[in-house]
Order: sequence, then structure tokens, then C-alpha cells
Amino acid sequence: MVGSSHEALHRIFQKDPALLTRALQRVLHVPFPEPREIAALNVDLTEIEPVERRVDTLLRAETDEGTYLLVVESQGKADDRKRGSWPYYLSYLYEKYRCEPVLIVITQNSATAKWASKPIRFGFPGWDSLTVRPLVLGPDNVPVIADERQAERDVPLAVLSAMTHGRGPQAAAILESLAAALRTVDADSAAVFVQFVDSCLADPQAKQMWRDLMTAIQYFWRHPLAEQVREEGREEGLELGLERGRAEGKAEGKAESVLRILELRNIPVSQPIRDRVNASTDLDQIETWTQRALHATNAADLFTEE
Repeated sequence: MVGSSHEALHRIFQKDPALLTRALQRVLHVPFPEPREIAALNVDLTEIEPVERRVDTLLRAETDEGTYLLVVESQGKADDRKRGSWPYYLSYLYEKYRCEPVLIVITQNSATAKWASKPIRFGFPGWDSLTVRPLVLGPDNVPVIADERQAERDVPLAVLSAMTHGRGPQAAAILESLAAALRTVDADSAAVFVQFVDSCLADPQAKQMWRDLMTAIQYFWRHPLAEQVREEGREEGLELGLERGRAEGKAEGKAESVLRILELRNIPVSQPIRDRVNASTDLDQIETWTQRALHATNAADLFTEE
């Protein structure tokens, strides 16, 4: 089970290796050749000496123009030690495989992206003996996918969008579009993508909204993350159901989900409306309100047809 954003940010490329080349071509506009085949390699770069070195994800891309090694590093913050380790990784991999290595850094932080994009140069002024130029994917260049149709066209890219833009005013639209698009892929892949997004959502409201959206999707409950969610629900006095229509949770917990979605979408909620939602014990009614909350333009839209 992936338990951190660091793991999720690079392992999504293990789940869908072709996403990485699409990101290079469409996001960074790097003319990387179209691969005929992409394979995952052993990430262990440890030498005979007892010094352990591992990259996060390592892929081999076979193209008409040659074979490339795609080195993916997930970076949470600036770390000047990478000035030594990244060039080492590339040199070692070239020596071992005799293939051209390409370094791709992925981050959720704009400041980290700016730091990582700076070339690493060794040598004296005016003459670089070695230059490393990382390609960086982050919130400033990964597209915001907040449209359901667009998300359906490339679900892995929509997952990457949610992972890098999981906070801010567009979070609700991004997560809602992705939730709908996940229904178009196979259940096993969807369950993995659900966890990747959950691991990367640092904003508590966005994380809760994502979990509220996922409770209605049965394949979510097949994943180990579901047990974590159920345990958290029990600690809060909630019992989350395993099947649609099975309502073990308390009605007040479901009602709070409706209000959280509206708040995350920056829609004001008056006290009378808040009281009405919290007072309901009809789980079917609350489920209807939850769906309306995803599209409402004001809080009163919850009760449009009542």
C-alpha cells in the first residue's frame, strides 16, 4: 500500500509508463521519440561497496531513435545533496546499461520545481566538465484537468493533475471530474489510482471530499486504503458501508460530507440550511444532497426539487 505522496508521485509512472513520455511531449514539450516498448528496471544502484543508492522509478524506453533510461525522482523539497546524487545516478546508469539516461523530477511544490529545474554544473567558470539538466513536472506545468470529458480521454494524466493540484479553488472540480472518469477504466487500475490521489492530497478538506466521492464507488472498497478509511470512520463514530445502499454510518456523518463539499467549493451555507442538512436522518435524501452539492451554484440548490 502506498502511504505517502513521495511514493505515489513516482509510482504512477510504474502503473502507466507511457504516461511519462506523454508528459514529456505534451507538458514539457520535449521532442522525446515515441517508444515502441517501455519496461521497468531494478531501481537499486548499490555498488559492491556498502553504499546503498536507489532511484525512485527507473524505466527503459525503446524508440526508433535508440534506447533511453527514464530516471524518475519524486522530490518534496529542495535538497542540495541531490547535486551529487543525481549526476552519480546518470553516470552509473550510462556505464551499466550504455543507454542515454534522462532525469525527470516530479513535485507538488512550485518552489521545489524551480529549485530542481536549475542545471547542475561541474567544472570551472566557462567550461563545464559535466552538466545535468533535470526535466521537471510540477504544479506550474502539469495541466489542470477539471473537465470530465477531458479526464476520460487520459485518465492517468487526470490522476497526475489531481496529485499535483490537489489544493486551491479548482480542487473540487478536478476531483469531481476524475471521480467520474475513473468509472471508465478497469476496477483494479481505478483502485490504485484512488490511492495515489489519496496519498497526495495534503489539504484535509480536499482529502475528505475525495473519500466522500469514493464511498459510492464499489471498487474502492477492494483496496487496502478502504480499511484505513473504515478505521478512521469508526474512530469518529462512523461506519462506512461496503456496498451502495448499505448505510452503516451515522446519518450525521453523511450530512457533514454534504456541507464539506459546499465549503470546499467556496459556496456559503446559511445557518438554516446547515441545520436542515444536519437534522436529516434519511440516508437516501442525504445521498441526493451529496450529488447536488457537487454541481450546486448556491446552497439552496440542494433543495431545488423538494
